[in-house]
Amino acid sequence: MLSELSIKNFAIIEQLEITFEEGLTVLTGETGAGKSIIIDAVQLLAGGRGSQEFIRHGTTKAELQGMFTVDVNRQAVMDRLEEFGIEAEEGVVILRRDLNVNGKSVCRVNGKLVTIAILREIGGMLIDIHGQHENQELMNERRHIHLLDFYIGEPIERALSTYTEIYDKYKKLQQLIAAKTQDEQQIAQKIDLYSFQLEEIDAANLVIGEEEELEAERVKLQHFHRLFDRLNTSYEAIALESHGLDWVGNAMSDLEEAASIDTELVPLSETVNSSFYSLQDVSHDLKRLIDSMEFQPDRLNFVEERLALFLTLKRKYGKSLEEILLYRDKIADALDQLVNRDERLHQNQELLAQYVKDLEIEANELSIIRKKAALRLEKGIEEQLKQLYMEKATFKVQIQQKEPKQFDANGFDEVVFMISTNLGEPLKPLVRVASGGELSRMMLALKTIFSQHQGVTSIIFDEVDTGVSGRVAQSIAEKIAMIASHSQVLCISHLPQVAAMADHHYLIKKDIHDGRTTTAIHDVMKTERTEELSRMLSGAEITPLTLQHADELLTLASQRKQAFRKDI
Repeated sequence: MLSELSIKNFAIIEQLEITFEEGLTVLTGETGAGKSIIIDAVQLLAGGRGSQEFIRHGTTKAELQGMFTVDVNRQAVMDRLEEFGIEAEEGVVILRRDLNVNGKSVCRVNGKLVTIAILREIGGMLIDIHGQHENQELMNERRHIHLLDFYIGEPIERALSTYTEIYDKYKKLQQLIAAKTQDEQQIAQKIDLYSFQLEEIDAANLVIGEEEELEAERVKLQHFHRLFDRLNTSYEAIALESHGLDWVGNAMSDLEEAASIDTELVPLSETVNSSFYSLQDVSHDLKRLIDSMEFQPDRLNFVEERLALFLTLKRKYGKSLEEILLYRDKIADALDQLVNRDERLHQNQELLAQYVKDLEIEANELSIIRKKAALRLEKGIEEQLKQLYMEKATFKVQIQQKEPKQFDANGFDEVVFMISTNLGEPLKPLVRVASGGELSRMMLALKTIFSQHQGVTSIIFDEVDTGVSGRVAQSIAEKIAMIASHSQVLCISHLPQVAAMADHHYLIKKDIHDGRTTTAIHDVMKTERTEELSRMLSGAEITPLTLQHADELLTLASQRKQAFRKDI
């Protein structure tokens, strides 16, 4: 429910903070006092269209904030918040919207910046605002199937779950087939392109690790002469007569003789001895390397060309040989699918035909469930209309299959609410009901039935009782109060019958301070309610008779609320 509402610099409201409770809250006041402005603020919080005109004259920004408490077991709301990365501790959801004079609108949910679309989606799950001349959910034919499903509840949810599983596969396969049956010229161009690329990559005979080996070989080939000279001078320094090896040999002989005299010299003798033979092995290895070395300019050209080929392929197909080979496998598979597309297309079309058969079975099951529930709904709505003094009204739920048969996320049903308000008149779509009074009663009948199924936490009625009086006004008041037993209801009304049924009553007044008009709100206490209802009854002067009538209304309202709440 909506727990608190804060409005700042919005239209004629300078600063207003309202705390709301459960049940029915009625807002009353003179025309132009600002009652509908409060509803406008709530509507903007729920993602309605904003305008710079809403910003109070002389200020730069309008600030709106509403705190909602949501049952944590309401999985749909909590799941949606989680999908948007919004935390809602203990079910508290705070919507905030700032309107700036530069035209920008800043939206937040629990402190997190969100788009207007996200605010509208979350707001729509929390608030249902209905005004007499607005196209609300009940007046939107596309939403009728969802309202019927809300009414049905778990049975349709189970059936829809099975249907949706098949429908998702059907849509994906349908999209795949559509993509595969594209223009033949484009397919031929792709086949040519993939064939060329595959041939170019395969012709290179790529081997993982070859590039690194060739890079090392190129360095050696580019510095062949320098390498040859260094190896040669190293060999000469070690192996030539009267060079390193000879001198180490002389030292080895002398130390062997010295060690035979002084045993402490044995380790030194052994070290030199080992070094001599190691140097001898090195000299042999150097000689072998030098004798095998041969400058190969053709090999260097081959290595350079090979590395250049790798560079060209990397520019086209990947940053490394590994990526090129992965790309090669990818286009090979794509080419195979294109070349063999007729066979694969046939297989997919056969599978799609099977999905269609399965969908038809499940969609028929959905229709059967809806048609059975529709009979109960029709009976319930007509009973509600009778209580609203529309005894001659007939309500029907028209369920038809799309022609030609087409599947969507809800099956193949089209659901339209139909009504005839007078005996002998044909049924017409609900959206064509013209009379304001009839529209109000029709809406309230539907709301009474759907209030337990829609899932919104707050329902707002903005002067939906316009155009009615007498016993119809009393019946409307009772219906609004009945809806409030299932959902929090905020209602702007000029009817004393509705105000009498309120659990909480606020009086909206227009004041003037420092030459500026402002809107203020006054909590009408129980002791003041008789006087306020008397004012609503008389329209001007309060008399003992109107006070008596107001007191009777309050007594009757109390009795009626106790009676129908016992029945719930």
